[in-house]
Amino acid sequence: QVQLVESGGGLVQPGGSLKLSCAAPGSIFSISTMGWYRQAPGKERELVARIFSDDSTNYADSVKGRFTISRDIAKNTVYLQMNSLKPEDTAIYYCEAYPHIGSPWYRLNGYWGQGTQVTVSS
Repeated sequence: QVQLVESGGGLVQPGGSLKLSCAAPGSIFSISTMGWYRQAPGKERELVARIFSDDSTNYADSVKGRFTISRDIAKNTVYLQMNSLKPEDTAIYYCEAYPHIGSPWYRLNGYWGQGTQVTVSS
């Protein structure tokens, strides 16, 4: 059973910051693209940011310049630093590990954490 464990969500005022963490098993982390997604009430899950094995990244347009994804290989952990938070960032944030195609852990739908709630409100 592969478990991804997210932490760091909470309630923050507009303009504030939060840092999310996601720990994954080492066997998965080292061969995966890691991503953060979010799902707001009544909306579909959407990609927020991804980091690839070469440390390249991509971001949703709505978070560019405000959010930063990074990873610590020694800790098998991926982070999402969220600054200048807006009420529209309110959502459940999910971490995904997507192993490389052809690796022993490859799975079409990847592996997901349980989600962590982020609420931006005054």
